[in-house]
Amino acid sequence: MPKVIVQTPDGAEHTVDAEVGLSLMEAIVDKDLPMEAICGGCLSCATCHVHVDPAQMAWFEAKTEDEEDMLDLATNVTDCSRLSCQLKLEERHDGLRVVIAEE
Repeated sequence: MPKVIVQTPDGAEHTVDAEVGLSLMEAIVDKDLPMEAICGGCLSCATCHVHVDPAQMAWFEAKTEDEEDMLDLATNVTDCSRLSCQLKLEERHDGLRVVIAEE
């Protein structure tokens, strides 16, 4: 079970024990951390926007065009921005660090 370190917009860090196969968004929401995730992972909003640690961006496949389009609607987008609903967790993601983006 990978442990993910999630920093909330207020700067607090939380360790999330995530089930393999869940999306990062599901793991964050299951821990009751402050993430809207309005569409529930359907890739039709950007309310699960996170910033992935730059050193860990290569742990995931590249963004799809659909994800890029949704990120165009978000604020505070950086090169490390991802939609957490698009990041499926695997054992190899143990130690992943993300920051929930401020809206």
